[in-house]
Amino acid sequence: MKFEAVTIKDIAKALGLSTSTVSRALRDSYEISPETKKLVLEYAEKINYHPNPIALSLKERRSRSIGVIVSEIANSFFSQAIDGIESIAYNNGYNVIISQTRESQEREQINLNYLTSRSVDGLIISVSAETSDFSFIKDIISRGMPVVFFDRVVPDIDTHKVVVDNYRGAFDATRHLLESGYRRIAAVTNSETLSITQDRMAGYRAALAEEGIAEEPGYTRSCPHGGLVLAEVNTAVEGLLAMETKPDAILALSDKLTTGCLRILKNKGLQVPRDMGLIGFSNSDLTELIDPPLSIIKQPALEMGEVAMNSLLQLLNSKQPVTEFNTHKLAPQLIIRTSSVRA
Repeated sequence: MKFEAVTIKDIAKALGLSTSTVSRALRDSYEISPETKKLVLEYAEKINYHPNPIALSLKERRSRSIGVIVSEIANSFFSQAIDGIESIAYNNGYNVIISQTRESQEREQINLNYLTSRSVDGLIISVSAETSDFSFIKDIISRGMPVVFFDRVVPDIDTHKVVVDNYRGAFDATRHLLESGYRRIAAVTNSETLSITQDRMAGYRAALAEEGIAEEPGYTRSCPHGGLVLAEVNTAVEGLLAMETKPDAILALSDKLTTGCLRILKNKGLQVPRDMGLIGFSNSDLTELIDPPLSIIKQPALEMGEVAMNSLLQLLNSKQPVTEFNTHKLAPQLIIRTSSVRA
C-alpha cells in the first residue's frame, strides 16, 4: 500500500473550507480571521500535517537541504565530520542527504547526479580515491551550485576548502618514530592522486631528510582504495616484509590502512612494536583498546565538519557572487601509545 501524506486538500475537505483559505490560514495571512486560523491550525496539528518540502522548494526555489559526499560513512573520521556538518545544518534549518562513493569515481558521479537533480541547495564533498576527472564538479559550480570541499580537496577548483595540516601530521609522526629509534621507516599510502596523500608523503619525506636519511623507494607502498580492500593492504605489507632489508616501522596514511597493517602484521606473527613499529592516521576511539594500543595522528573531524557547513552557509547566504575563497587548515593531534615506542 503506497504511503500518502496529508495535504491541504484533505484539511479543506474535512473542515468544509476552500484550499486557498486553508493555505492562507497556515501562512498566518491577515486575510483570514483568528477563529478560522485557530480551527485550521488545531486540525493540522491533530492529523500531523507537514508542508510538502518539494512543493515549498519549487515555490521558494530552495529545498533547505544539502548533499554530503564521502568515501565511507562507517569510517570514524567521516562519521565524526558528518556529525559536525549535521549539527550546524540542523541549527540553521537544513536537512542533510548523505551518500558514499566507496572510493569509486562512477559512484561519485551517480551521487552527484542524484543530488543535483533533487535540487539540493549546496554540496559538501570529500572526493573519492579513483576520481581524476573533476569536470562535472567544475560544471555544476559554474552553473551556480555552491560547493565546499573538505579533507580530500581539488586544489585547482576555486571554492572554500577545509583541511587538516596533513604535512605536519605525517612529519611529526615520522619524527616520533625516528626519536624512538626506528631508522627504516616505510609508508603505506592511500591513492597517490589524493591531496591528502601528497601532503602526508611530503611531511614523511621532509622528516627523513631532516634526519639525513635517504628515502628508500621500495618502502613506499600504495593501496588505491585506502584500506577498503584488505587484499591491497596485505599485498603492500607482504611486499615490505619480502624486501632484503625490511623496514623496522610503518607509517600508515589513513584510518583503515592503520588497522589493516596491524591486523596483517599480527597474522604474520610479528610483534608490534618489537619487530615492527606502527603509527597511522586514525580517528577511531578503539585504537586505544587494541593490543597493542595504537599511536595515531588524530584529525579534528567534528570541527572540520562544522567549519565546512559554516563555509557552505556563507556561500548560500551571500547576496552577491562569492569570488574570494578560504582554505581553513586545522591542526592534527599526535597521540603516542605503545605501538610506536620501542622497548
